[in-house]
Amino acid sequence: MTTFQNLEFGLDTFGDITRDDNGLRTGAQVIRDTLAEGILADQVGVDYFGLGEHHRPDFAISAPEPILGALLGQTKHIHGGTSVTVLSSDDPIRVYQRFATLDAIAPGRAEITIGRGSFTESFPLFGYKLDDYEDLFTEKSQLLHELATQEKVTFQGSHVPELKGVTVWPRAETPLKIWRGVGGSPQSVIEAAAAGMPLVLAIIGGDPARFAPLADLYRRAHEQMGTPVLPIGVHSPGHVGATDAEARDEYFEGYAKMHEMVGRSRGWGKLSRAAYDAEIAHGSLYVGSPETVAKKIARTVKILGLDRFTLKYSSGPQDYRANLRNVELYGTKVIPLVREMLAAEAA
Repeated sequence: MTTFQNLEFGLDTFGDITRDDNGLRTGAQVIRDTLAEGILADQVGVDYFGLGEHHRPDFAISAPEPILGALLGQTKHIHGGTSVTVLSSDDPIRVYQRFATLDAIAPGRAEITIGRGSFTESFPLFGYKLDDYEDLFTEKSQLLHELATQEKVTFQGSHVPELKGVTVWPRAETPLKIWRGVGGSPQSVIEAAAAGMPLVLAIIGGDPARFAPLADLYRRAHEQMGTPVLPIGVHSPGHVGATDAEARDEYFEGYAKMHEMVGRSRGWGKLSRAAYDAEIAHGSLYVGSPETVAKKIARTVKILGLDRFTLKYSSGPQDYRANLRNVELYGTKVIPLVREMLAAEAA
């Protein structure tokens, strides 16, 4: 059983378009803001900073790697990675090359999280068919794994060129950490274990305890294969404010607008304040004072036996200054409180 001594804390963002006193900020400004938030996260002791990939107007980040290069080049501690790389519509060779380059800039601090992605805009944008959704991800994830673990690669697939003893340059100096992002599929959990990938559970609604069977399945899969159990992480949305009331009020408007924008294509109804408050109280919204958020994170860490918890701190058109305060409070208040709570319970 884990003792949580090596528990890591992360923050991630999709580069949601934010606002200021004059209205919505530009995508370019949001990218600059995101870099500043990542640098601040490093300064306040956050272990990991993740950037999502999207191709739609409500998110500014479609190419995480240049931002990660700027971040890793200006910091010494924090790890930077993706949340997630939509591998189905990308090129595994180019993904490996980009992250091997990041590894040269910051050895051992560049990470990849691969996933199918919850949006499909990238498929028509890059000429892929949604009918090939499953096959594309399966084939490309296999190829990326081989590129990261073998110097000479021979590979035959339906969606990538045939490779015969090819070495892809540059080579990463340190083994790239490639996480598998999972939304709730047992089959995906088993695939992650079989591929030797650490697991990230994206929990964006409902009681985190309902994901305990998936965490247990991942551990059992490793045990049955006779391989060491790799880290398990969780990604969930939230916002830290000075008090519970302030945090809830500050976060609601932007979060509700994000819910509405995404929900247009998914048939979601309008988010009520009552439903929002209920999700904070009983689900996977980590919103409140540092003490409240820390208690909720500590509970999730214990229930699932986590090695990393990552808070998605940006959701919808929030005030960009609130995002900065969120990052600062998470690093200076929430992380120490969670560590204290877990250490006290262990003692």
